Amino acid sequence: MSEDRIFLEGMEFSGFHGTLDAERNLGQPFVVDVELRLDLREAGASDDLTKTVDYSAVHDRAKEIVEGDPVNLTETLAERIARAALEDHPMVEAVRVKVKKPHVRLGGTVLRGSAVEVARSR
Repeated sequence: MSEDRIFLEGMEFSGFHGTLDAERNLGQPFVVDVELRLDLREAGASDDLTKTVDYSAVHDRAKEIVEGDPVNLTETLAERIARAALEDHPMVEAVRVKVKKPHVRLGGTVLRGSAVEVARSR
C-alpha cells in the first residue's frame, strides 16, 4: 500500500443527524476530515489532475452525505463518506474519515465536541 496521502481537513457542513429531537429539528454543524491513501507519483511527475483525486469531488460528496437524509449515528455518516470515497475514486487504496460534532450536550454538560473516526481499505 502506498504511503502517499491526500488530506482534506476541516470541511464544515450542517446536518440534522442524531438521536435527540433537538438535533433532528434544529440541526447542527459537523466537521469532516478525510485522508486518502493512494500512489501520487504519476500525478506529481505529470502535473495531471486525472492521475490523482479531485479534492472538490471528495468535498462535494461529503457535503451531499452530511447535508442529506438524517441518520441517527455519527458512525453512519463516517461510514457513508468512507464508502463513497472508495467507490467514487478507484485509485484510492484506503481512506480514513473523521466526523466531529463540535457542540455536544451530555447530561447537562456541554462538551467541546465528540468525534467518530473510521478507516477503510480495499
